[in-house]
Amino acid sequence: MTPGSTSPDSTSPDRRSSGARALPTVTDTEAFGSEIAAELRAGDLVILDGPLGAGKTALARGIGAGLGVVGRVSSPTFIIAREHRPGDSGRPGMVHVDAYRLGGLDELDALDLDTDLEDTVVVVEWGEGVAERLADHHLLVRLRRDPDTDVRQVEWEWVTSE
Repeated sequence: MTPGSTSPDSTSPDRRSSGARALPTVTDTEAFGSEIAAELRAGDLVILDGPLGAGKTALARGIGAGLGVVGRVSSPTFIIAREHRPGDSGRPGMVHVDAYRLGGLDELDALDLDTDLEDTVVVVEWGEGVAERLADHHLLVRLRRDPDTDVRQVEWEWVTSE
């Protein structure tokens, strides 16, 4: 069991686990996103937290690849939210949101993401403390980058709102 884990297989993010692992490269971060996607279904909310350069967009790119969405997944910083249609895989689409520039809950509400949650997976960068109220449960993923080695540390947990 990995230190800090709550399940025997804490190196893989399933719907019942929390855990942590190192992600040495961007490719590893994207691959971890694909692993997350394998557990996601329409209606799921994923909140990505971490400082600038921690790998949030790379992780979102991996989630999009794992879901098989159409189009290139890139940072939605200037447009706030980008919708990615589902591919031919029968998996849900993805709405990728960057909450960094949002002025508060009213602006988040204006995006009408709770409607999108019915048919898609919503991934919110910079969403901790803002987006949790969009769903009864969400996957919280925290990323940190070691400035000396560039290795990312990721921690994840499924959270149920009270």
